[in-house]
Amino acid sequence: MIVNAVDLFCGVGGLTCGVQKTGINVIAGYDIAKECQYSYEYNNKARFIHKDIKDISDNEISALYPENTDIRLLMGCAPCQPFSAYSHRYKESETRKQKMDLLDYFGKQVELVQPEIVSMENVPQLRNDPVFEKFITLLKSNNYFVDWKIVYAPEYGVPQKRKRLLLLASKIGEISLLEPTRTKDNYPTVREAISRLKPIKAGETDNEDFLHRARKLSDLNIKRIKSSFPGGTWKDWDEELLPNCYKRKSGESYKSVYGRLEWDKPSSTITTQFVGYGNGRFGHPEQDRALSLREGAILQTFPKDYQFVEKIEQASFVKLAVQIGNAVPVKLGEVIGESIKTHLENNKLLS
Repeated sequence: MIVNAVDLFCGVGGLTCGVQKTGINVIAGYDIAKECQYSYEYNNKARFIHKDIKDISDNEISALYPENTDIRLLMGCAPCQPFSAYSHRYKESETRKQKMDLLDYFGKQVELVQPEIVSMENVPQLRNDPVFEKFITLLKSNNYFVDWKIVYAPEYGVPQKRKRLLLLASKIGEISLLEPTRTKDNYPTVREAISRLKPIKAGETDNEDFLHRARKLSDLNIKRIKSSFPGGTWKDWDEELLPNCYKRKSGESYKSVYGRLEWDKPSSTITTQFVGYGNGRFGHPEQDRALSLREGAILQTFPKDYQFVEKIEQASFVKLAVQIGNAVPVKLGEVIGESIKTHLENNKLLS
């Protein structure tokens, strides 16, 4: 039984990498961001197609699947910013309106390709948006059995407090995501993930891995992080270190900003701004700096040797942090792949 997949909105390949680890072949990935091509192709040996999903022709994806394909999987994660809790404060913004229709274009390709299996990953807030209900209706009207749930990533082996919406749909029969493999007693931790990496200082780069590189901190932020405790808040600081906004009552709700991670718990959600100490709880548990690019990637469960750029000169903090933070955690890709394989085995299509 030959299963082949195409990954829409593939980015640097988190979903592709995870699914391929389960033995499912990914033929190609589509993404509008050209800068993702090197990482996607180098690490996954799959073709990168630089294209906006809106510009994909009607028969283009169907033609990618080899003739000997038994099961076609179409998968992807439409950019999630328009559905995030933050973006919902700006519901009428033009950028949000433009990005919201990306899920509709995903649905259009499902209708055109009619793959046997569909997988979609996104932020939990999507479940409250009419565009999601529309997507579910489209799947069911095309004879798919649909299952979706909000998952807590540590329950599936991802060492960060991340919640995601995972959807599976199949024309073969009822399909469901595998049950969690971890409980609160054995969640993966920051210590398990990154404690063995070489110590570096703020502004330094590991000479053996140029992605293990931490952003420089101002003298003031060095004083702040030296006064911070794992799991603590800026309330631990002397008043002279506080930004003016935190001296006001309205600043009290931002307690995780300028925070340090705790060794023996999952990290906070890795966002596109994880390399900035002041952008959330992204301070290293012991070292006086924010997370390095490599540490963020490992917390996203990318393999420790996953390459994001070919040369050190291309290692832009901002661009790479965005690519890493936007990725589907590789381990969740594995969960999706294993769930699909179990589904095929239950229907006696795999042995």
